[in-house]
Amino acid sequence: MFITFEGIDGCGKSTQIAIFEAMLKDKGISPVITLEPGGTMIGKAIRKILLDVENTQLTPLTELFLYEADRAQHVNEIIKPALEAGKWVICDRYYDATTVYQGLVLQGYEGLIEQLNIEACSHIAPDVTFLLDCPAEIGLSRIEERRRNHTETDRFDRKTLDFHTRIRYGYLALAGKHKERITIIDATLSRERVAIKIEEAMRPYL
Repeated sequence: MFITFEGIDGCGKSTQIAIFEAMLKDKGISPVITLEPGGTMIGKAIRKILLDVENTQLTPLTELFLYEADRAQHVNEIIKPALEAGKWVICDRYYDATTVYQGLVLQGYEGLIEQLNIEACSHIAPDVTFLLDCPAEIGLSRIEERRRNHTETDRFDRKTLDFHTRIRYGYLALAGKHKERITIIDATLSRERVAIKIEEAMRPYL
């Protein structure tokens, strides 16, 4: 089973993945937890380049190719072997993130992005994707709270409200095209309610 979590920055993915992992372990399932970018040693080096606030000169195409390079390594080193071994894999972001984030900046390159996604992921698609949806204002307020608590922020955390709003609607549009795979979860609810809704959506698979 391959499950991905998506959403704007500050939507609560990391929190919900931790809760979801604990729920699965209670049911006797020990999932592989991973993320993009940075799910491998090589990926961590790529992630540092992509998210470093000092790297303001990254061109959109450079950014796209770095994300796809991270994904190609990640799939072949972590995701594919785990799935072939019969393990559950839970991934914080996958190719939907590239479709939305890089698609927003590289308008007119949608065909290239789709082709690179397919090649980089070795045609491995998620079985279920949870889109944690909340207004950009809420996501940014959570990011600001992290900053006040001295938690490290990245290059995307510093984007404008308009950018995060467009990312949110990009995700919602993508979910509308893939209703059979993407489940939208209201991330404005309490973390407990969000976790319950995710568990309810997973009951058919458990």
